[in-house]
Amino acid sequence: GILDVVVDVRRGSPTFGQNFGVELSFENGLQLLVPKGCLHGFLTRVENTVVSYKVDDFYSAEADGAVHWASCGIDWGLDGTPVLSDKDEVAPAFDAFDSPFVWEAA
Repeated sequence: GILDVVVDVRRGSPTFGQNFGVELSFENGLQLLVPKGCLHGFLTRVENTVVSYKVDDFYSAEADGAVHWASCGIDWGLDGTPVLSDKDEVAPAFDAFDSPFVWEAA
C-alpha cells in the first residue's frame, strides 16, 4: 500500500498549507480524489507497488512542479531515508513554492 497525501496550495484558502493523508491499499480498496490547487505525494509502504492515477488534462512539463517532501509538515512515518526521483530530490522547500492557484469561495 501507500500513504497518499495532499497539501492545499490555493492562495487565500482557509486551509492553505494544511495536509491530509490516507493509507491506500488493495485490501482497503480506498481511492483519493486530489482537487485542483493541491499538491499530491505518496510514499510506498510495500516493495513493487504500482500507483495509477488520472488527471484532468494532458501532461504539460511547464505545469509540472514539486515541493521538497520534508518541507510540508507531513508525518511520513519514515524510519530511514526515502528513495526519491531526481525531480523530488532537488525540489524547493514549501515556503519557496510560488503557487499559481487561488482559492475561490463557493
